[in-house]
Amino acid sequence: MANSQRYTREIPHRFRLEAQKFADGFVSLPNRYVSPLTGTKEFEPITLSGVGTILSYTIIHTPADTHKQMKPFPVAIIETPEGARITAMVTDTPHENVKIGAKVRFLFRKMMEEGHSGIINYGYKAIVE
Repeated sequence: MANSQRYTREIPHRFRLEAQKFADGFVSLPNRYVSPLTGTKEFEPITLSGVGTILSYTIIHTPADTHKQMKPFPVAIIETPEGARITAMVTDTPHENVKIGAKVRFLFRKMMEEGHSGIINYGYKAIVE
């Protein structure tokens, strides 16, 4: 796809940590059409602070082919102060430092290359503070 790089650059949550805050207080990233709390469709865009706390994690030992050179690597569910929950790879951190309750910050990084086309996909990974 000729426009895939431009297309992904224009996804607010992928490059700007832009989330939705619904009228009932629920914060979502990635975007939803309806809040699961009350069903409201009213929201405003907010920019997340770029930090969070690990709620849960796992160590991936058998990854997809696109990530096999990185194995093993941790993936965590991270809650931001704004209330969004994000699943992200934890990088540049010894595995023993990846713990429930650990404080992290998000880093903008290369995620993978798409097959033979070589298109590079970027996104957010986390690092333990």
